[in-house]
Amino acid sequence: METDNGASSFNNQKLTIPAASDVEQQTNMEPEANDDFDYSKRSQWLRAAVLGANDGLVSTASLMMGVGAVKQDIKVMILTGFAGLVAGACSMAIGEFVSVYSQLDIELAQMKRDKRRGEIREEGEKESLPNPLQAAAASALSFSVGAMVPLLAASFIREYKVRVGAVIAAVTLALLVFGWLGAVLGKAPTVKSAVRVLVGGWLAMAITFGLTKLIGSSGL
Repeated sequence: METDNGASSFNNQKLTIPAASDVEQQTNMEPEANDDFDYSKRSQWLRAAVLGANDGLVSTASLMMGVGAVKQDIKVMILTGFAGLVAGACSMAIGEFVSVYSQLDIELAQMKRDKRRGEIREEGEKESLPNPLQAAAASALSFSVGAMVPLLAASFIREYKVRVGAVIAAVTLALLVFGWLGAVLGKAPTVKSAVRVLVGGWLAMAITFGLTKLIGSSGL
């Protein structure tokens, strides 16, 4: 009787074997984990890199186009662009340093308040605190990289019309690249982003050129 009871007890037990469909479902769900990455966390260094380079490109090119509207001399145009590069890089670095340092002060103050309440932050959160010097250096470097595009395009061309055309062509290509790169890194629509950046850059150069030409021709 004991043997029969043991056999019946063994037969009543069910072996749980994962079905093939369940295995396939788990396999298909693994790649989706990569899609859960928060691309908004990249915004800080994207702003300091791609957007900084775009600022340097547009502002320096607009300055060169504006001065070139009234002064066709290559030396004046290059000096204007170089002055814009230095001034813009310094301005970006100082602004980024002050902004990030303010954010750091806020987070450090919050950590002190949490410590007084007995709350201890994880080590990873402490390591993720913003670095003002790193952000300032990244902003200045990226701005300088963008500003070098119109400077290099105009440096070796004496003919005024050809020089202006070279600057516009180089800036157009760089605007498309920066817009596309920012969209790819942030997982945003690439075509829409590139066109938006391109149109904005064109408008900035056109407005600066037109207003400077108007004021220069009026004799003010």
